Amino acid sequence: MLTSAVLVPSAPLLVPELSGDSAESAQVRAAATAAVRQLSHEAVHWVGVGVGPENAEPENAGELWRSGVGRGQIGTFAGFGADVRTSLDADAAGEPLPSLELCALVAGWLRARADVEITVDMHVVSAKASVNECREFGQQLRKQLDSDNRPQGLLIVADGASTLTAKAPGSFDERAAGVQSAIDDALTAGDPEALLALDPQLCRSVGAQGRAAWQVLAGVFMDSSRSTTTRSVVDYSDAPFGVAYHVGTWRP
Repeated sequence: MLTSAVLVPSAPLLVPELSGDSAESAQVRAAATAAVRQLSHEAVHWVGVGVGPENAEPENAGELWRSGVGRGQIGTFAGFGADVRTSLDADAAGEPLPSLELCALVAGWLRARADVEITVDMHVVSAKASVNECREFGQQLRKQLDSDNRPQGLLIVADGASTLTAKAPGSFDERAAGVQSAIDDALTAGDPEALLALDPQLCRSVGAQGRAAWQVLAGVFMDSSRSTTTRSVVDYSDAPFGVAYHVGTWRP
């Protein structure tokens, strides 16, 4: 049964060895760490959802998501500047897998910050997945989560617009602030419909890579048979380096 969904950035800056001791990075890291520790008290198993690289080609034609990513494998942030190793389960072994997606690396790093031993069943969604495809996948995940009698947690690993300032990774795009404001409002309100209203092409244009993961989240929390309103808590919402990061929790 789904207990809660925790939303965290898909950002290397969470890792101290990659971001140093800047106050901005420390603030995001502290919020994300506290959120996953709370999730570890509420759920004995986590399902993770992140987004693959924009230019990634699927292994199979028409593949919109991959499940079981990183299972039993060691990941490393070496490609981002430091050989910090992570895993999504306690049984991971062998040489580090250099191709493991960033969202999975971040999920593994946060898993190690939980207060108890946790396994993350990681799903990586294609950045090209449509709104309907993300919603349908989210609805499938909800059925999967609720079919298990164990307390289940959802970990959404996603970033917002990366074009909010001139020094941002994607430079400045005047459309980014409006797009990010809509994302922030939807995440703050716990509003699945507002997330599903995000335009994939516009989000892609302003570097809001997390769009697909957030629309999967919307699918998880959309169910006409339930009359309860999603409860949302925001722990962090800012863009210290021109990239929007959000840490929070949604509860059914």
